Amino acid sequence: MEAGTLSGRYETGDRLGSGGMSNVYKATDRILERTVAVKILAEHLSDDDRFVARFRREALAVARLIHPNIVQVYDSGVDDGRHYIVMEYVAGRSGAQLLQRHGPVDAETAAEIGIQACAGLDYAHRRGIIHRDVKPGNLMITGGPVGSGDLVVKLTDFGIARAIEQTRITQVGSVVGTAAYLSPEQVRGDEATPATDVYALGVVLYQFLTGRLPYEGSSLAELAVRQQNEKPLPPSTYNSEVPQPLSAAVLRALEGDTSRRYASADEFATGLQMGLEGEDVTTMMSSGEGHTPTRVLGGDTAATRHLDRTTAKTEYRPAPSPTRRPEPRYVEPRREPRAAAAASQAAQPRKRSAFSRFVRFVLALIALVLVAGAVATAVILTTDKAAGVHISKVAGDTVDKVVEEVKELVSKNKE
Repeated sequence: MEAGTLSGRYETGDRLGSGGMSNVYKATDRILERTVAVKILAEHLSDDDRFVARFRREALAVARLIHPNIVQVYDSGVDDGRHYIVMEYVAGRSGAQLLQRHGPVDAETAAEIGIQACAGLDYAHRRGIIHRDVKPGNLMITGGPVGSGDLVVKLTDFGIARAIEQTRITQVGSVVGTAAYLSPEQVRGDEATPATDVYALGVVLYQFLTGRLPYEGSSLAELAVRQQNEKPLPPSTYNSEVPQPLSAAVLRALEGDTSRRYASADEFATGLQMGLEGEDVTTMMSSGEGHTPTRVLGGDTAATRHLDRTTAKTEYRPAPSPTRRPEPRYVEPRREPRAAAAASQAAQPRKRSAFSRFVRFVLALIALVLVAGAVATAVILTTDKAAGVHISKVAGDTVDKVVEEVKELVSKNKE
């Protein structure tokens, strides 16, 4: 592809890398005025509508992963039939380039590469995203052995392997993922899990320590047979400068039985730190997937030291402590006279309320008698402390007499 502009925004320049799935170019974002990397999918993938749809969904999911050890995805789009994604530009080399130019690296560098890669993988795994294609070419490395400054490792190419796996796109002589880094369960066709990425990273670190692969085969069938019947030799066999505990830490990631591998990428990182310090990883007792493993106590833990080092490198600064303000004082509001009277009335015995209703009833009855003009008998409900409510009969020949008897009855109920 010649230099040009994608979607009127990304001006492409030098090619940074190429592969069977895509080509990567250095580019300039004209709007934000920053250098980015643009990955343009190969034509045979861009022509598959199902793949493109799935890939864009995966790219959207990966764009939500913001972590110091993951290459961030900024944008995706299509221009004249060319599907592309825009990513963070990393001014370094891939792990594959590092191996090609320098060969094996020292034990401390290899362990640090693994620890940082584990941090990125663990972050993605906790959010339900599995890489599926961890290999040296998908690790971008700056500083350390490839330049000045602290070593920084970033994982790239999340999503493509998943999209291909779901659409079953295959080529002659190719598989989903690079064969040498496939876990036994992937070779069998089982579903990928976080343990799959742990295995692949174990292969990568074995290669960084020794300059060779733990298993080599000319086909998937041969690879599967070797994984089933052979145990890889410790890296210290090929490189005497590798501490035996670190060799054991890497070999644990290469266990064919997933239950014997590290329970998580975070646990793998702790194992690498322990191995580098000469501690036996068999002292680790996994507390379950997704949890930090239990270690033998004794001074600062390896996990704690790693976090401190990572924090220093990423230069995160704590927010300034907020200014302490005096706590607010609350004053009991004064009760208004009317409110006080209402509260006092609400506190009166229920008996008084019942009596008031009784008086209103009697007055209504008198009014009814007066309207009628003549009454022989009136039936009144009265309240008696001993018997509760009962009926009293009041008789009279005249209205005045009835009224007098009613008054007398009211007077008795007041007592």
